[in-house]
Amino acid sequence: MLTPLKSRTFRAGNLRVAIVASKYNARYVDAMLRSARAELKRAGVKGIQVVRVPGAYEIPIVAARLARAAALVPDPRPSTRTHPISAIICLGVILRGETVHAAHIGEAVSSALMQIQLQQGIPVIHEVLLLENEEQARARCLGQKHNRGAEAAQTALEMAQLMAGLP
Repeated sequence: MLTPLKSRTFRAGNLRVAIVASKYNARYVDAMLRSARAELKRAGVKGIQVVRVPGAYEIPIVAARLARAAALVPDPRPSTRTHPISAIICLGVILRGETVHAAHIGEAVSSALMQIQLQQGIPVIHEVLLLENEEQARARCLGQKHNRGAEAAQTALEMAQLMAGLP
């Protein structure tokens, strides 16, 4: 059952968010990407980096590279200091076919994204959706009421703020 998207208010401060989005199933992923960017901009995020990859399977390697770069210690000189990435949002749509290939891709991506998050200590928001059909994709990606891209952005902001407040 889909729950309606709840509007939440965040103050981004100096958060930077990276979005890794698949080009495959572009109609749906592009809609999630637009919604995620709009939500981040509404919260005042100025540093949004978008990286497009061919498909869902390629998302983890780019997320891992971004997470490792964010974990590097910034130059302590104020004039050269850059703010690291506060969270990474991963967007993709996998539609089941007649074989188990989609399930294998979905499991591999899920496992990899969890490992990146745990190893690098940066929130990696998993919105690589494994869906049964295009009807489910339309409901979760194209709608205003149930948009996984906007939800991913809200989760990224909440987790970035939570992690910033932890020792």
